Amino acid sequence: MSPRDGREGRGGGVCRPGRDGFTIVVPTIGRPSLRVLLDALAAGTGPAPEEVLVVDDRPAPGAPLPLPESADGTVRVLRSDGRGPAAARNAGWRAASTAWVVFLDDDVVPAPDWRERLAADLASAPPDAAGSQGRLTVPLPDGRRPTDWERGTAGLERSSWITADMAYRRDVLCATGGFDERFHRAYREDAELALRIMAEGHRILDGTRAVTHPVRPAGFWASVKAQAGNADDVLMWRLHGPGWRERAGEGRGRLRGHLVTTGSGLAFLAGAVPLAAGRGAVKGTAARAAAVAAGAGGAAWTLLTAGFAAARIPPGPRTPGEVARMAVTSAAIPPSAVWHRLRGLALHRGVPPWTPQRAVLFDRDDTLIRDVPYNGDPERVEPMPGARRALDRLRGRGLRVGVVSNQSGVAKGRITESDVERVNARVEELLGPFDVWEICPHDSGDGCACRKPRPGLIERAAARLGAEPAECAVIGDIGGDVEAAAAAGARGILVPTARTRLEEIGRAREVAPDLDTAVDLLLGGRRPW
Repeated sequence: MSPRDGREGRGGGVCRPGRDGFTIVVPTIGRPSLRVLLDALAAGTGPAPEEVLVVDDRPAPGAPLPLPESADGTVRVLRSDGRGPAAARNAGWRAASTAWVVFLDDDVVPAPDWRERLAADLASAPPDAAGSQGRLTVPLPDGRRPTDWERGTAGLERSSWITADMAYRRDVLCATGGFDERFHRAYREDAELALRIMAEGHRILDGTRAVTHPVRPAGFWASVKAQAGNADDVLMWRLHGPGWRERAGEGRGRLRGHLVTTGSGLAFLAGAVPLAAGRGAVKGTAARAAAVAAGAGGAAWTLLTAGFAAARIPPGPRTPGEVARMAVTSAAIPPSAVWHRLRGLALHRGVPPWTPQRAVLFDRDDTLIRDVPYNGDPERVEPMPGARRALDRLRGRGLRVGVVSNQSGVAKGRITESDVERVNARVEELLGPFDVWEICPHDSGDGCACRKPRPGLIERAAARLGAEPAECAVIGDIGGDVEAAAAAGARGILVPTARTRLEEIGRAREVAPDLDTAVDLLLGGRRPW
């Protein structure tokens, strides 16, 4: 993509670069360190930001955020409802109106001259530079070796494209769709966006500004919980291919060793459990095979686990507590890593490239209202359970909603177009306003381009909304709805009812048991059944 004043966005329009200046976006879960960050920003030298957007990503409103009293009028708080840091950053940059958006984590401390150096970094960026990376320092304790957790945090100093301090041009974020919200944790979402941006021909430069990233306290099992990132690695692999680690400057990791260790442990259990359960009933060849499996598997597991712990203990402080932590977690990490890898493989099958939804199009009958064949009577309109709540959730997030519906009763002479309009008006009375209605009045033999499963209705609705079909999701109750979505290039989610055939459920890429769960999928919440 060549640089230009306005880049083509995924909505079919032009992403305007915004006015001069920069906006700071800080996702937060309410850590006390947020106030330290904001105080440091206010006390620093150099040009002030147009605005500081603090995005509260707690699942529900809690205690007031730790904002400085002096922040009134300079800090604006947004909410992203616990959808994760990727969604929180997207909420922030979309609310910004400046040419540059600067992302900071809520636990970093900018240097006193950070604003001054930031302004210089942005002013010197050439047109093909989409981003500017700040320098990050992790202070480690004096007088002792760092713990395993502290060493892991210090690795951020060598990481590329981390959003602890990263500035991006807003028009580039618009053109690429921003952060992929399928990354629900603070892991890999920053590298994924950077790889996508650079694939478009842009550069990300190293800046001169600096922030400090103190090490947060961590619990005993922190290193085990961190293995959830193996599922995110699968998503990276699905999106960017097997060479993503090399392009992202990442090493191979320890997964292969964890696979061998976990396999050895399973071999031990496969042999030991029958012997213990049989209490002498397992004899002869079976007993010898079980004993060999238990012995070989147990020995291999012990050696591999001990070797893993031995590699982790010497660089640390070697205190009794740290040694105990390394010994226990070295046994727990391999199976946890393998489990999350398998979870990621199951979760991210056939995952498409990231495309944020701007609009959600619904089938009408048996999706939003109960199906009454060829209904022309507004008094017989009955909403489906949860329909109003699902629609209001989408409207509350700024998503546009519409209806795409086959009404072959018009062609059959069973109802008139006026009947359809009166029923639709009643739907809006009960469920609220829709941004677009697209109705196909044709029958299956008319050869039109609009009747689902053909894509015409979705393409027309998207065009009227100023969006690309790829930015739309379609929710319906039969195979024709999701097939029409696929034909148009939109995302399709099936919400089955009693009339949905089993083969339609089997073919659908995404299936949700109800409208609430379908909306969860679109907003980055629960996964399909």
